[in-house]
Parts: sequence; C-alpha cells; structure tokens
Amino acid sequence: MNEGWNHHEYLVLFSQAECSGAMEKYKFAQYMPGYTLVGLRGWDEFIVANAAGSTYSLPTVPLEAKGVEPFDLTDSLVLEPDARFAGKIKWYLKPLIFGGDPEDKSNLTWVTHDQHAELVAWWNNQYKTLKAQTTNA
Repeated sequence: MNEGWNHHEYLVLFSQAECSGAMEKYKFAQYMPGYTLVGLRGWDEFIVANAAGSTYSLPTVPLEAKGVEPFDLTDSLVLEPDARFAGKIKWYLKPLIFGGDPEDKSNLTWVTHDQHAELVAWWNNQYKTLKAQTTNA
C-alpha cells in the first residue's frame, strides 16, 4: 500500500497483490462488476479502473457505477507520506448520503482499513435495501 499527499489530495493506492483482497473486503464485485479497485481518494472516494485501464473516482457510499467520474491517475505519481494519517481513514459516522453533516466534528472518526471495509460494505447494503424498498413502494 502506498499512501500520502498528491498536491492537496490524500491518496491510498493498493498494490496489485492487495487489490483482490481489498475488493473482496469491500464486496466490490457485488456493486461494481467490471471495475477494479485501485485505491482511495481523499478517504471518501474510491479510485477504480475499468477493463480498458481508464481510471475513475466515485463515492464509497453509495457504491454505484452511475457515480463514476474521470480521475487521472498517472504512472509517475509520487505520494508524499504523512505519518499523521498512515493506516487511518476518515469516516463520517452518518454518511453524507444518509444526511450526515461533513462540518459536524462529532460525525467524524478515524478508522483502520479493515474497519473502513466493514463500514463501507454495511452502509452500501443499507443503501441498497432502502433503495429497493423505495422502488417497490
């Protein structure tokens, strides 16, 4: 795993060996078939690649293909490490899509990568369930 600052953004990039494990933890194939998980952008977004190798970013919650936006991830990217954030991911206790306030400091915590994967999978399942209930109502 390579993480650090690229200009004003904090990025976490998975090695090729880490990608499949991360995709499994995040239940990625369930939500984003055809995409490969590359890393995290600013803690709130995933960086993904399609089969052609084009890279995109999209919110971690909700994890939907309609949320992809082009993101240029150059091979020559150099990340400046920051020990304050190594191994940590910022997490909103109540995700923004569920009405969480990004300005409310009590809505913010720091979690490990494993905790992040569990939270992302759980909240995406909640989103999927609520969306299905709304569609069927």
